[in-house]
Amino acid sequence: MNVGAYVGTYVVDARDGRIGLVMGCVGPWVQLRPPGGGREWDCPAELLSPAPPGDVLRARVRAINRDGRLP
Repeated sequence: MNVGAYVGTYVVDARDGRIGLVMGCVGPWVQLRPPGGGREWDCPAELLSPAPPGDVLRARVRAINRDGRLP
């Protein structure tokens, strides 16, 4: 996976199924941020796959509901 091409897109961390927005990479690690913001986490690039649009939408709606904001 060419991580540079994925900066700004959503991917799935295969270790636990979390969806994250690709923020960048350092060496073999990719920095991900949850939909709606929050604390970044690192994931090895080889354990990432593109996130299906429906899963991204569900994750973003959960984040909005959790924060009590309405669009």
